[in-house]
Amino acid sequence: EGLNSYSNNAVKTAVKDIVGVQFRNTATVGGSIFGRYGFSDVLTVFSAMECYVELYKGGIVPLEQFAQSKKDNDILVRIIVKKSKGCFAYQSMRNTKTDFPVIACAVSCIDGRYRASIGARPSRAITVYDDKDIIAEDVNEASVKAFAQYVADNAPTQSNLRGSSEYRTHLIKVLVQRAIEDMKGAQ
Repeated sequence: EGLNSYSNNAVKTAVKDIVGVQFRNTATVGGSIFGRYGFSDVLTVFSAMECYVELYKGGIVPLEQFAQSKKDNDILVRIIVKKSKGCFAYQSMRNTKTDFPVIACAVSCIDGRYRASIGARPSRAITVYDDKDIIAEDVNEASVKAFAQYVADNAPTQSNLRGSSEYRTHLIKVLVQRAIEDMKGAQ
């Protein structure tokens, strides 16, 4: 309840379509993040937040760095969600309701800085920051479209049986824009 309240229900939205009730009821946030799966809705949404993982041997590591690291035999002790003031939204595209996502997108604005986490590219989720202050203080249609294009340009995609690289890149632009629209209503 507290996590959903903090994330403007982005976490709830991210997990609601995971495969099916039986799988969803046995899956864990820690298992999804530690697995660093390319299709992970959970990894995507948590990557958009200021999160860290604490590893038994590796210590405290930013989630983004952990997500890109090689799999090893370390133990995930806990996930740390830094509760900075922010706004969050999650969007995904699936070919069927309980299928893995064709593309997953989580957008956040923390301390006025926008970022988008793109998962199911079909690779692991990556985060693209608005380093150029495209949106900055003026959230309007032109700045939102420009940011969506920037994210699409900086989130490489590949093709697989769920969709082509070009289709995924197009979806990134659409989902980033939709996510920011969702965030406007929550701010």
